Amino acid sequence: MTYSSALEYLHGLRRFGPKLGLASTVRLAELAGNPQEKLRFIHVAGTNGKGSTCAMLESIYRTEGLRVGLYTSPHLVAFGERIQVNRRNIPPADVVRLIQTLQNFIAEKWPNEDLAGAEPHPTFFEFVTVMALLYLLEQKCELVIWETGLGGRFDSTNIVTPIASVITNIQRDHEQWLGETISSIASEKAGIIKPGVPIVTGANAPDALKVIRAKAADEGASLTFVGIDDLKRSPLDKLELPLPGEHQRMNAAVALATVRVLQPIIPIKEQAIISGLTSVSWPGRLQLITEASGRKILLDGAHNPDGAQTLADAFQRNFPAASPTLILGTLRDKKWAEICKILTPLAKRICLVPVPSERRADTRGLEEECRRAHSAATVQAYPSLAAALADNVKEPFLIITGSLYLVGEALEHLGVCPPPAEAERALNEWNAARVSGSVGDDVRRIKPYKTEV
Repeated sequence: MTYSSALEYLHGLRRFGPKLGLASTVRLAELAGNPQEKLRFIHVAGTNGKGSTCAMLESIYRTEGLRVGLYTSPHLVAFGERIQVNRRNIPPADVVRLIQTLQNFIAEKWPNEDLAGAEPHPTFFEFVTVMALLYLLEQKCELVIWETGLGGRFDSTNIVTPIASVITNIQRDHEQWLGETISSIASEKAGIIKPGVPIVTGANAPDALKVIRAKAADEGASLTFVGIDDLKRSPLDKLELPLPGEHQRMNAAVALATVRVLQPIIPIKEQAIISGLTSVSWPGRLQLITEASGRKILLDGAHNPDGAQTLADAFQRNFPAASPTLILGTLRDKKWAEICKILTPLAKRICLVPVPSERRADTRGLEEECRRAHSAATVQAYPSLAAALADNVKEPFLIITGSLYLVGEALEHLGVCPPPAEAERALNEWNAARVSGSVGDDVRRIKPYKTEV
C-alpha cells in the first residue's frame, strides 16, 4: 500500500457515514486491543474554541516536558494534522502501516460490509479515531489532548474515560444533529461528562449551565466554571497571547483552569503555564499574515454566527481604521445568511467564492444576502479563491473567512502551508446522519482509565 492508496481507502470510508453512535468505534477499539485504556486524556468539547483550547493545553503540558498527543479535526491542509505528537504530524509511513493494521480487523469483523442488517461498518471518523489511539499509544504519550468531532454524547471520541472533561462553550451550530435549542445542544456536549471525572466549562448561557450542572451532579463530577472575572487573575491579567481576540483569552482561562484542576495528578510549574500560553500556535484562527509589501491578510474559520461575531468584534477592536476587502465562502448547511449579515458591514468590497467542498453554499444566494445586508458595498462572485485573490492583489487588507476549508485552501495559495503531495483536504467531507436507538450499552462498556499507566 502506498500513501496515495491509503488516502484513497480513507476516502472510500465516506460511503459509511459518518454517523452518530459509539457501537462501531467500541468494537473496532476492542479488536485493536483497547488502546484507550492505556492512555490519559483531557477530552474537549464545545461549539467554538475547542481546537484553540486543545492547542493551549498541548502547549502547556509539552512545555513542562511531557510527551503530548493531540487529536483534532478537521485538518486545514494535510491529513496528518489530525494526529500529532509534540506538534509533529503523524508521518505518512505510519498512516499507511496503521491503515493496513486496521484493515485486517475490518476484514475479520466486517467481511460482508455491504450486507443489509450487518453491524454498522466503521466510518471514516471512527476508523481514524481508533488509528489515532493506536499511534498515540505506540508513541508512549504521557497525555493526550482529545477533541470531539461533533457534539459529544454520540461522538466516536467518547469511548475514552479522561482525567478531565472540558466544554469550552455552548452556542448554536449543527442544530440538525444536536437539536434546535441551547439546552439540547448542551445535553449532547455534556455527554462527555463521566462518573467522578472533573469537568471544566466556560459556557455562560443559563440554559446550558443548567444542563451541565445537572449532568455533573448525576455523575458525581466536580464542576469548575470559568467566567469573565478569571481573565483578570494572574497570570492572564498580564499575558500577551499570540492568538488574538478576547475569545482566545477566555479559551486560555478554560485551559488554565483545567491545568489547575489536574495539578494533583500532573503538577505543572507556573513558568510552563506562562511559556506554553505565550508560545501557542493554532493556524487559521484570526491568523494575520503581513506580506513584504505591507498588505495584511486576516484568516479566520468563522463558520457559524457566533464565530462570525467574534471575528467582527476582534477586527473592529484591532483594526478600527481599516477598510478591508472580504473574501467569503461558506457551507450550505451553515447559517450563511446570518454570517453574511454580521460580516458584510465590515467591508467596502465583498468577494464571494465557492468553498472547496461538496457542501459548498451557492454563491448566488450569498450574493443576494450580502447585497441586502450591505447595499453600499461592491459585491462580486468569483469561480474560485484563486481568481478572487488574483483580482484583489493590490488591495491593502483582505479578510478570508466563512469556513476552515476555505482557510486551508488560502494557506496553500498564500504559500504559508506548502500543499501536500496528495489532495488531502477532500478527506474533510462528511454528511452526518442521525442514528436512532440508544448508545447506553456502549457507554457502560467503557472502562475507567488505569492509573498505573
